[in-house]
Amino acid sequence: MPCEVNPRFVLLYGSQKGQAQSIAEGLAEEAEEHGLVAELSCLEHKEKYNLEKENAPVVFIVSTTGDGEPPDNALQFVKRIKKKTLPTDHYKHLSYALLALGDTNYANFCNCGKIIERRLQELGAKQFYATGYADDGVGLEVVLDPWLDGLWKAIKSALSKMASDRTGYLNAEAVDSTKGTPDSSSPDVQLNLLSITDCQNCDSVGGSVETVSKSASAASAPATQTAVSDHRPDASAGSPGLASQSHGAASVTTSAPETQTKDAGVPCVILASSLKCSLPPLSESSLNVPALPPSYLDVSLQEMDTTEEQIIGPFNKETLHEVPIPRAVQLTRGDSVKTALFLELDISAYPMMTYQPGDSFDVFCPNRATEVEDMLHRLGLYDQRNHRVDIYLCKDTMKKGAQVPPYIPKNISLLYVLTWCLEIRSVPKKAFLRALVEHTGDSVQRRRLQELCSKQGTADYNLYVRDPSLSVLELLTAFPSCSPPLSLLIEHLPKLQPRPYSAASSCLMYPGKLHFVFNVVELPACSGRPAGRRGLCTGWLFDLINPVLLFPGKDESSGRMALPKIHVSLRPNCSFRPPSDLSVPFIMVGPGTGVAPFIGFLQQREKERLENPGATFGETWLFFGCRHRDRDFLFREELEGFVSSGTLSHLKVCFSRDDQLEEEGNDSAARCRYVQHNLRLSSQHVTDILLKQNGCLYVCGDAKNMAKDVNETLIEMIRTELQVDQLEAMKRLAGLREEKRYLQDIWG
Repeated sequence: MPCEVNPRFVLLYGSQKGQAQSIAEGLAEEAEEHGLVAELSCLEHKEKYNLEKENAPVVFIVSTTGDGEPPDNALQFVKRIKKKTLPTDHYKHLSYALLALGDTNYANFCNCGKIIERRLQELGAKQFYATGYADDGVGLEVVLDPWLDGLWKAIKSALSKMASDRTGYLNAEAVDSTKGTPDSSSPDVQLNLLSITDCQNCDSVGGSVETVSKSASAASAPATQTAVSDHRPDASAGSPGLASQSHGAASVTTSAPETQTKDAGVPCVILASSLKCSLPPLSESSLNVPALPPSYLDVSLQEMDTTEEQIIGPFNKETLHEVPIPRAVQLTRGDSVKTALFLELDISAYPMMTYQPGDSFDVFCPNRATEVEDMLHRLGLYDQRNHRVDIYLCKDTMKKGAQVPPYIPKNISLLYVLTWCLEIRSVPKKAFLRALVEHTGDSVQRRRLQELCSKQGTADYNLYVRDPSLSVLELLTAFPSCSPPLSLLIEHLPKLQPRPYSAASSCLMYPGKLHFVFNVVELPACSGRPAGRRGLCTGWLFDLINPVLLFPGKDESSGRMALPKIHVSLRPNCSFRPPSDLSVPFIMVGPGTGVAPFIGFLQQREKERLENPGATFGETWLFFGCRHRDRDFLFREELEGFVSSGTLSHLKVCFSRDDQLEEEGNDSAARCRYVQHNLRLSSQHVTDILLKQNGCLYVCGDAKNMAKDVNETLIEMIRTELQVDQLEAMKRLAGLREEKRYLQDIWG
């Protein structure tokens, strides 16, 4: 008898930091359990797929990076499909579904996914399942879980319909071929847009969580099952006794223990929930726990040959620049809420290292030495810290597309891996928590880890792990009976990423120098973190430059102390730059350290004015804000100097914490606490510059509050000044974005 071939679908991903890739890989491995074959490819590997001739359903999973840009490995794909020479029926044969990942704290939410979807539809492709817009700002799983729940049925329905359409076409060749195109309005494929606002009312296609929980909890299925994603559809609501066999259940249901006890057997009375303990109803609920991700790495430690040359510093040093820090100044007063530091880098040894105002650069920092040491002790590997780490793929791994992490070089020590390769400060994802359950001895701690990675425990996961940015080490400290192997950390911890900073200078004004400014990040104590800690890179930089740090009003030292050095690389930003046409007016909004790139803008403009005395220069506006005039007014003297010289036409400042009665100026100005308030006061001038003079607007700083508030204020200003409705005002502002005249450099 001929072998039965499982139907196939194509699974394509574009991922910047691995999140979309991880979800796609999980789906690919789970496909077999649903009787399907997933052909998994990264969008940049165009030789592995051919959408022009594809007749199977295609599923896209894509993230968004930067200012709404596609991930690096999706950029070329987006450029290809955006070609204007493509005919409108180019993808008329294509049937697709799309999951977009984004963060509403940033502008252009899920923009890459929206670009791909809009272009696919313009080229004739048909959607067979509703697009999901997952928001990392509130938790991806809010949209992700129900989207995944319904995907499998939608794929099978699409396959069935496509097969039926092809059969009908073959049986009636005279029929117009367009009848073979999947119709997104067909009753056998239900399309319900999944978004944050309505996902709480969405039931999964296969049944609600409650139904699955009841049927699966009655089964005696083992707690360990083979599947891989941290977000999985629920087990089939079929025969309770066959829950683990029916579709290779992708989630495991566990029942709550009747009584929580301490190790000594004494009942534990919990008065408040915390990272370690939960309260009813969660503590008494049956749980849908993600299936156990398969291990795929074989890791061993070997004594190193003492003659082997050891790597010091970042691995890819040949592509980086090691530069000294000749000057470091604290810009804020000692009693300021935040500590802002100014650093000057000497890049004169690298004449090819040129940058423009608005460009940013990466700083490569190691993990904190004390935390690396604590991790070594926690893993019981401190005595083997100088052993060589050998990493190979497990021969019998079930993980599709498994590979040895390319960011871990060969012939390096365990100490180096934990110092320079792995992000040990990263927030553990649910898949990692699920894997940790298998290495936790205490039953109460096992149960709590199961809760934190379950659907029912999503609120607790966000409250105690995600929102406070709890690190892996802090989590392991909270669960002392958990003893994971080194291989598990290497499988689940992401690559240690460099940290980006905006240049706060101009090469024209300071040749051979690169300035930048940052606040020292302070993470407060929380459940799971007994004491606060500093941000990884900002804390490292603070410790590094502390011996040579200058304070406000302090004279520069004449000592010959060795200058600290750091590794950096430029990240050219071709869009967040001042207008090339000197006559174009522009407006800058940058409270706090968001003013950094605009210092470079104005330094550049000042030099241009000196070099082009007869040129016409457009107006320049800067809206700056901070807490206190006398404590954290960054670059005050330099900004006032720009105003005096005419380089800066208008400087609008506000102070959110100063006593408003003491503020200078008129009554209206006295009420301005934030930059959006001053924008509103200058509404007529700002809208005139943007809408009548073709000027540009730049916003830099906090994405979570400031950038959103400024955006809403701009919409209101346009609505009021032009006497149009809200929708039309939003369209006008969107038009400025498309024209690259409304640009943002923002961070969370």
